[in-house]
Amino acid sequence: MRNLTLKQFKTVQAIISHGKIVSAAKVLGLSPPAVTIQLRQVEEEFQLALFDRTSDGMRPTAAGLAFVETAQAIEERLRLLEDKMDAIKGVRIGSLRLGVVSTAKYFAPRLMAGFMKEHPDIDMRLAIGNRAETIDSLKNHDIDIALMGRPAKEVPVRASVFGDHPLVIIAPPDHPLASAREISKERIAEEHFLIREPGSGTRISLEIFLSDVPGRIDDLGVEMGSNETIKQAVMAGLGIAFISAHTIAAETEAGRLVILDVVGMPIRRQWFSVMRSDHAISPAMATFHDFLMRKGAMYLPLFGKLYPHEEPNTRGRAS
Repeated sequence: MRNLTLKQFKTVQAIISHGKIVSAAKVLGLSPPAVTIQLRQVEEEFQLALFDRTSDGMRPTAAGLAFVETAQAIEERLRLLEDKMDAIKGVRIGSLRLGVVSTAKYFAPRLMAGFMKEHPDIDMRLAIGNRAETIDSLKNHDIDIALMGRPAKEVPVRASVFGDHPLVIIAPPDHPLASAREISKERIAEEHFLIREPGSGTRISLEIFLSDVPGRIDDLGVEMGSNETIKQAVMAGLGIAFISAHTIAAETEAGRLVILDVVGMPIRRQWFSVMRSDHAISPAMATFHDFLMRKGAMYLPLFGKLYPHEEPNTRGRAS
């Protein structure tokens, strides 16, 4: 393995990313025969095929996937080295790739702005995706830190809480239950729900909440692809939804949505800062993590009361 070169690692990564020798060669600025030679040299080194050659293109074998995982780790360490060298030269402190689940996009830009104001020398990039996409980005070393409602189990991670994440049930203002108090779980289970895709953190929490209502989670509701679509559908009267309170601040303040007073609500979850436990912590990552622990909660949307129609302290609920 001492004969392997960085160029060969980059070649195999390009083949996996683009699926064909010709496409990889174009991206690398090489000829297809040159790419083929480099791939052959690596396979001869290990005495294993890194790809199955199919009519649809190059499909990585188990050996190929293991090889590219190491390639990604090497690329990550080289980027960390570059950051450290820049810090020594005084060019900049480093770079940070932040990934957030779609629910967090309602506060992530403000949080980033606050951080970058304190640390203008850190080059910061933001990637937004659903939970599965964000976990894949962690797996592939495409992001340094992820903000999510539940730490990923698919990869080894270290996770730290930086704020509360309340989940609530919303309805249009003219809904029959809009002014009701102490709505039972059984009663709310009779309503038509608009829900996120399987695997979504809010959907999993709703399934847990309704799990003791016989048969209810077998037909949970109509799936929609984003919180924005769900909010618009609720405002249009197509149903009610279980959603992060952080996504509806503007709509509740404007009176376009109401939070239903359901027994057991809001469900209190937490926001986590997540990074791979096998990821070397760069100075920029450490600086951002410290900022989150000190000030992260300040950038979460706040509600004076989660139940705007009730009198203060009527039931001692936290807001």
